[in-house]
Amino acid sequence: MKILLALALPFAILAALLAAPANAAQGLRLQYKNSSTTPTTAQAEPWFQLLNDGPAAVPLNQVKIRYYLTGTETYRFACSWAVVGCSTVTGTFGPGYLEVGFTSGTLPPGGSTRDLQLRFYRADWQSFDQSDDYSFGAQTSYADWDRAAVYLDGLLAWGRPPGGGEPTPTPTPTGSAGVLFDDFSYTGSSDPRLAQRGWTVRSSSGGPGVPGATWSPAAVTFPNGVLQLESSTDGTGGGTVQTEFSTAGRKFFEGTYAARVRFSDAPVTGPDGEHVVQTFFTITPLLQNMDPDYGELDFEYLPNGGWGEPGNILYTTSWETYQADPWQAVNTHTEERASFAGWHDLVIQVSGGHIRYYLDGRLFADHGGIYYPETPMWIMFNQWFIDLQAGSSRRAYQQQVDWVYYTKNEVVSPADVLGRVAALRTAGTAFQDTVS
Repeated sequence: MKILLALALPFAILAALLAAPANAAQGLRLQYKNSSTTPTTAQAEPWFQLLNDGPAAVPLNQVKIRYYLTGTETYRFACSWAVVGCSTVTGTFGPGYLEVGFTSGTLPPGGSTRDLQLRFYRADWQSFDQSDDYSFGAQTSYADWDRAAVYLDGLLAWGRPPGGGEPTPTPTPTGSAGVLFDDFSYTGSSDPRLAQRGWTVRSSSGGPGVPGATWSPAAVTFPNGVLQLESSTDGTGGGTVQTEFSTAGRKFFEGTYAARVRFSDAPVTGPDGEHVVQTFFTITPLLQNMDPDYGELDFEYLPNGGWGEPGNILYTTSWETYQADPWQAVNTHTEERASFAGWHDLVIQVSGGHIRYYLDGRLFADHGGIYYPETPMWIMFNQWFIDLQAGSSRRAYQQQVDWVYYTKNEVVSPADVLGRVAALRTAGTAFQDTVS
């Protein structure tokens, strides 16, 4: 009997372990109420709370909630307020549904997320009819709701999807799907390898910056293996030179972007005081006013202020869209007022509905919601003038870039980025591009 019990015990433990995910799944329950119950609305406002009636804790990053829609409109998601923190809540749209997820947190046995106050609206800002959405209900107090579905680690744990089921939710991509790295070992802006490797140096006129200014390839150089942008002005539009260096192709979307950038507070020649902008950013074209597919993720350093700021300021800004005339911007930004002159490691992680900006290894900003990009982007560096100060003496400012790195569909910590760049350099790799 003792031998039989000894043999049976490991199998009992194994069976319990194998059963744990199913028990956790069976214990999840979704409650719903509606904060915008009219059939026609400017924005739908489904509010949820997720409850764990099971015996095991549930990692929230394995949970997806699906709210089912009809129609083919393009929507944008936002988290108005959440007890677990909107910074941990993601929202993406698939064919016929809004999928809500979490980046972190644990739901203990008997626990509840409590309020998840969510909303979504059409990208063109028009009202829409929500009454025919499968998951829509008019109740104004929380109650169990099975017309929205909950998935745990890809398995249906609660609810009745339309038609009885659907493909497993797609997780956020992990593992690199290609790398771009450049050490900027070029002879100058006319080096034919730049175009061969997918870079372009701007010469066309237009914004941003001072009207009448030129964008000069000759002012983009590569001294000692660094990209250098030198922008200058004599106080007139016609005498102003701005600089821009970018990828020629828009093939960069989710993943990790990084660059080692040197900002400068003082001009290399002439008097100081110009409202100059030094940048590292990603961007898509604005095809129309308030284009819903526009995206832009910025590091912008203003050494002498500008835009109403009196002194040094570093912005990280995430854009949903804008129109130029009359000016209307839909963005969110985080800023610090201090001098950032010198070399800095800048990292942008784009994944799971969040844009995380890092400066020298520390988290500088975390943006998401409607500001998450929708389409592939260019990678750019530029230096330009917001406006011009008095005086005719030529003054020139320099921004430098030691290297740029991007890995597609992969979230990489700032420390690991530096390790990968060091390994590429040790191997003698001056350039690599495997991004499809």
